[in-house]
Amino acid sequence: MTTPKESTQELRALVYRSEDRTEWDRFVCSSKNGVFLFCRDYMEYHSHRFTDHSLMFYNNSNNKLVALLPASLEGSTLCSHEGLTFGGVISAYDMKTPLMLQVFDAISAHCHNQGITEVVYKPTPYIYHSIPAQEDLYALFTYSAYLAVRNVSSAIYLPHAKGFDASRKDNLRKAKKNNLTVRQSDDFNLFMQIEEEVLIERHGVKPVHSSEEIKLLAERFPDNVKLFASFKDEVMLAGVVMYESSNVAHMQYAANSKAGRNIGAQDIIEDYLIKEYYREDKRYFDFGISTEKQGTLLNVGLIKRKENFGASAIVYDTYKITL
Repeated sequence: MTTPKESTQELRALVYRSEDRTEWDRFVCSSKNGVFLFCRDYMEYHSHRFTDHSLMFYNNSNNKLVALLPASLEGSTLCSHEGLTFGGVISAYDMKTPLMLQVFDAISAHCHNQGITEVVYKPTPYIYHSIPAQEDLYALFTYSAYLAVRNVSSAIYLPHAKGFDASRKDNLRKAKKNNLTVRQSDDFNLFMQIEEEVLIERHGVKPVHSSEEIKLLAERFPDNVKLFASFKDEVMLAGVVMYESSNVAHMQYAANSKAGRNIGAQDIIEDYLIKEYYREDKRYFDFGISTEKQGTLLNVGLIKRKENFGASAIVYDTYKITL
């Protein structure tokens, strides 16, 4: 990426400040590819972990805000915010491709002025767009960005959801035979205990979020962060934490207790969410990624389970630009 001449710049990039919160959040909510994850109350719940360096792009002629970039700074690298799974340039409905090229010019100029030598960029997957919003992918190409990471997720297009595999149907029969019930719950502490036990047992790691953090996010975004759980005789056996955006219901966490694994305790939750709760309200049900080691290792067992629900692939990409 070459340094654009200052005299030709039509946009300027300014680093986000706390006094910009209202303007930032208002723009996210009116954008064509913004989700609640980009609101400041979400981005800043773990602000102690990252050095925020988010950018706001203004037109020099009329001072209009035209785009945002949720970002953090790691040494001399500007990253699509490291606390977010994705989040490239957030743009308004009137964003055009030539304007996006100007946004990237402004990113380049800002980085050169700040001594930043690399950009790590995670575009928002298209299923989260309200309307097509891939102008940034073209801009990445023109600036010689290269694909550094490709993770694969599994999503169901709900208006034309496929039938479940026989193994999933069998688990659902077990769940119904055992009289399991599904309902929304606010007992995040109990669910996160189950989640932590599963992750430690299978992977030797703890969840990215603590139960306190998940509870905080659910309080801040009650319409977006929800827990659904299955019960037998009022005992929670499995749970799923969902992140809801306008188009997508994303499964952020899912855990099955030892008692629930053999009787379809998680399957019956997913069946309810896919066939009933989200069927008329969302376009996509996104199970999340099934890859490890920067996308180079596919967890075949995990993705097979998701695809047995009728899901198919959607990629979560990361690009790098050397300045």
